[in-house]
Amino acid sequence: MSSTGPRTGSVPATPVVDRRRRRTLSDDAAPAFFTSALDGAPRWVAGVLSALQAALLSLLVLALPAVAAYVATSADPSNSGVGWFRSVGVGTSLWLLGHGVPAQVGAVTVSLVPLGVTVLAIFVCYASARRSGLATWPAYAAGIGTYTLVAVVLALLDGVSGSGLLRAVVGGAAVAAVGLGTGLLARPEAPALRDLTRRGWSRFPAPLRTGAAGGVLAAAALVLVAAAVATLWVVAGRATIGDVVRGLGLDAVGGVVLAVAELAYLPNLVVWALAWLTGAGFAVGDGTHFAPDGVVGGPLPAVPMLGALPTPDIAGPATSLVPLVLVVVGALVGWYLHRRLVTQRWWECLAACATAGVTAFVVVTLLVTAASGGVGPDRLSDVGAQGAWVGLLAGAGVLVGALLVALPGDRPLRAEVGRALRGLRRGADGA
Repeated sequence: MSSTGPRTGSVPATPVVDRRRRRTLSDDAAPAFFTSALDGAPRWVAGVLSALQAALLSLLVLALPAVAAYVATSADPSNSGVGWFRSVGVGTSLWLLGHGVPAQVGAVTVSLVPLGVTVLAIFVCYASARRSGLATWPAYAAGIGTYTLVAVVLALLDGVSGSGLLRAVVGGAAVAAVGLGTGLLARPEAPALRDLTRRGWSRFPAPLRTGAAGGVLAAAALVLVAAAVATLWVVAGRATIGDVVRGLGLDAVGGVVLAVAELAYLPNLVVWALAWLTGAGFAVGDGTHFAPDGVVGGPLPAVPMLGALPTPDIAGPATSLVPLVLVVVGALVGWYLHRRLVTQRWWECLAACATAGVTAFVVVTLLVTAASGGVGPDRLSDVGAQGAWVGLLAGAGVLVGALLVALPGDRPLRAEVGRALRGLRRGADGA
């Protein structure tokens, strides 16, 4: 009788393992590029929702203080004929003004853009797109179109017409393009900006690309220095600012509203400080001039922020040297170009420095132009500086500083200069 158990001393059989990969069958449809997982809605719907959310939130930030001021003063007999909707209209006008649309206050036209509102709108667009957007071209285009449409509709409701509507289109599209674009690029599924724009910038020579980056670096450094200067102005003028605030006699709600308005125009003060650094200076009313080499003041409205403006006793021989800051920033750019650019021909370093100067000119011109305008009739219709003149001075200073640092260390240029000098020496010896 044979035993069914394993034999003693026998080697157990090696199991056979099937290593073929199993395939799972599914009835789900293949994912489509233009559809999202949200109820099957097209991907551009995410862009529309992100833009609507950004426009609503940024508008509420400005409208709520105005509504609070109306509620706090509703018992005042002088406000008996003013409805609460008018306070919402004030917030809407300020929101549109931040997008470049002039505001009509009675018979006065205010065209000075509060750059703080512009920065707020860009940040809210960024946060909204980063949180709930989809990094696709249809969503991006739909978001820009929706945000621009909201700006135009609000402008129509606010009574804007003519060139004001065109400003609403341009301003709304610009804010949405920058804010939503940076927000979508920050999403996990988004490609890197360098990879996304490689096809465009790779067509330009390396000296132009590196020089443009250096120009952006110069503009950023100038804004940083201007912010430090504006901070010093505020600290030096804190006594005057306090006197103006006490003279206004504001309550808690009025103080909050004033603080919002001051913060809205605080970036303008930084840009004016940038104009002051270039030596061109700026004006706050016709006949006034604030520059390092001299200050010509005049009567100013009772606005606390204006108490930080430079006083005549600040100007002197030392402040006349302030524009040398431009050359120092240009030297920083020259060091950057020397470290990043590998030159093969003698003219490439010159081209990079020239591109940096032109880029700084363009960026500074746009900033100063955006921070200038009018806040009232007559003499208050001239506030800010001449953007092109300030940009030209900034670009020239950056160019000089970059040349002083980048050229001596450029080997192809030194070799070319050496060959030219040897040729001149041989010509002189032959003569």
